[in-house]
Amino acid sequence: MSAAERTVDWIVTDLDGTLVGRDLRIVEPSLAALRRFIASGGTVVIATGRSEEAALPYYRTLGLTTPAILYNGARVVDLSTGAVLHRRCLGVAAWAKLTLLFAELPAGVWPVAFTKGHAHTAGSSPALREYARRDGIELGRIGSWGDLPFDDIVKVMLICDRPELMDPTEEAVSAAVSGVTLVRSESTYLEVLPAGATKGTALRELAAAQGVALSAIAAIGDNPNDLDMIQAAGLGAAVGDGAGTVRAAADVVVGPCAEGAVADLVARVLP
Repeated sequence: MSAAERTVDWIVTDLDGTLVGRDLRIVEPSLAALRRFIASGGTVVIATGRSEEAALPYYRTLGLTTPAILYNGARVVDLSTGAVLHRRCLGVAAWAKLTLLFAELPAGVWPVAFTKGHAHTAGSSPALREYARRDGIELGRIGSWGDLPFDDIVKVMLICDRPELMDPTEEAVSAAVSGVTLVRSESTYLEVLPAGATKGTALRELAAAQGVALSAIAAIGDNPNDLDMIQAAGLGAAVGDGAGTVRAAADVVVGPCAEGAVADLVARVLP
């Protein structure tokens, strides 16, 4: 398949709920389609809320050597070498306010802080254990939030026991902490990110650095944290069983994740 038959140069894909199914594996038709896209000379970039540790197995399965957009855009990392290409951290004042707020959050909300490629928590709960299992990561247990470097916090995950805890948690963070970006990446995951950190911002920075026009990029996702990314790309695709807000904003809506959503997108850009 020649490059001339491709209508885009890059495909940027979210992982969970887009490329990766509920069994935590890459959906087979989508994996085969992305390999066909790469063989045609196209570039595949993963864009995820996951950390280096959590994204690496999928990066390796795809055989990628491209930079990865991680932490919902707070980092762009070459996972083949570990080199950080773009970085944002929570401001020192924002992190200090968050640590004070943690004790006041509703019962059933569990903070996880990421720094230097690792996740840390001061608590223990089934929700935390399920989060670690799902992402395939180790949660380091700390005695106090003061044990972490105050100037190198990449993001904070607030893991809620129940979806109805999300609204009061977001309201509490918004009222107490300024200079952050709040993203709902799942029905029970509220992410506190550095100001300006989104997948879309990271994609714009990466494309500019690589000299690739946004019009030559297709991006696909399923949750609100993917909105900015699919709107930044020349072709924005929404997963068929994804959030309604994402489907409404997308240029195209493809099939459900489990049925090969990414494969559907590849079929549109590589006939």
